Amino acid sequence: MVVPSPTPVRQETAALSTPPAPPHGGGAAAELVPGGIPTVDMSAPHGRAALSRQVARACAEHGFFRAANHGVPLAAAARLDAATEAFFALAPRDKQRAGPPSPLGYGCRSIGFNGDAGELEYLLLHANPAAVAHRARSIDADDPSRFSTVVNEYVTAVRQLACEILDLLGEGLGLKDPKFFSKLITETENDSLLRINHYPSACTIHKLDHDDQCKIKSTGRTKTVNGVIPASGARIGFGEHSDPQILSLLRANDVNGLQVLLPNGDGKVVWIQVPADPSAFFVNVGDLLQALTNGRLISVRHRVIASACKPRLSTIYFAAPPLHARISALPEMITARSPRQYRPFTWAEYKKTMYSLRLSHSRLDLFQVDDSDDSNVGKGDQE
Repeated sequence: MVVPSPTPVRQETAALSTPPAPPHGGGAAAELVPGGIPTVDMSAPHGRAALSRQVARACAEHGFFRAANHGVPLAAAARLDAATEAFFALAPRDKQRAGPPSPLGYGCRSIGFNGDAGELEYLLLHANPAAVAHRARSIDADDPSRFSTVVNEYVTAVRQLACEILDLLGEGLGLKDPKFFSKLITETENDSLLRINHYPSACTIHKLDHDDQCKIKSTGRTKTVNGVIPASGARIGFGEHSDPQILSLLRANDVNGLQVLLPNGDGKVVWIQVPADPSAFFVNVGDLLQALTNGRLISVRHRVIASACKPRLSTIYFAAPPLHARISALPEMITARSPRQYRPFTWAEYKKTMYSLRLSHSRLDLFQVDDSDDSNVGKGDQE
C-alpha cells in the first residue's frame, strides 16, 4: 500500500527545455532538469565518446536519467498505448480473463505475494514473442495477433534502446568487453518483462461495482463511502521500491506521478517529482547492474503518486538476463579501494529472494559480502 513518506518531496515546475550545461571534462555535460535529474541526448550531438561518459556519469551519480531523441518510433509507442488503453477500458470480468497474475498477466492493486498493494491495474508480460502470443489470447479475444504484433514491435524497439544504453555504459566504464551488459539481455533465454500500469483518475468519483474484483481505493486519509471514492484528496500510486533487473526503461503519458529518491544540493535525500514527458524515456539502474558494477552504479529508489484528474498510463521495459546468469562484480570494478561488495549469485536466486520480500525491501543488502568471511557466504544465503 502506498503510504505517505516522511521524506520531503520537491516539486519541479520549470520546463524540461533547460539550456544544456557547458561542456566539461572533455565532453558535453548532461543537461539537468530541476532537481538535478540529468537529460541525455541519445542522438550524440557531441560524439559517441562524450555520450558514453554522460550515460555513465548519470547512472553513477543518480542511477536515473531522461533519454531524449532515443530513436524509438513514436508510432510504435502510440499503437501500444492504444491497444492497452482499449484493454483497460474493458469490463472488469473481461479483463480478469487475463489474470490473476502469477506473476504474469492482469493484476489489480495486489503487487506480488507479500501484501504490497497500489492504486492501479496492470498487465505484466514476458517480453518474448511466444509468451506474448500466448497471453494475447486472453487479452484480445477477438484478434490476439493484433495485440501481440503491437507489443512485439514495441519490445523490439525498446530492447534495442536498452542495448544501446548498456553498450554506452560499458564504454563509459571502460570495460574490456563493452557489450558485456547488453549480451545478458539479448540471450535467447533472457527474462525481460514488459509492464503496463494504468492509474485511474485521482479526482474522478469511482463507483465500486460489487462484481468488480478490482476495487480501486484511495490512500492516505481518504476513505470510500458506500463504495464511492470522494473526488478530493484521492491519491493513486505504487509504493517505494528499486527495480531488481539490470535496467528499466519507462515511458508514460503526460500525467505527473513519478518520483525518485535523490540527494539535493544540501546533501539531504528527498523525493524529486519528475516532470512528465511522453516524448522521452526515463531510464533507471536496477539492482543487478549495481551488483555487476560493485556499487559504482546506483539502483535508484522510486515511486508513483499520481494525483491528477486524468488517468496515468506508463509502460516499463525491464531488461533482465536468463535465470541461470551468474551475477558477479566485474574485475574492472574491484580495486583495493573498492573491494567486492556483493557475493556472486544467479538471477534465479535473486528473483526467488525478491518474491519472498516486501516491495520496499533493500534486497541487495542480503547479498552483501560478510566482512568476517571473505568467502562470500553469509548474508546472501538468508531468505
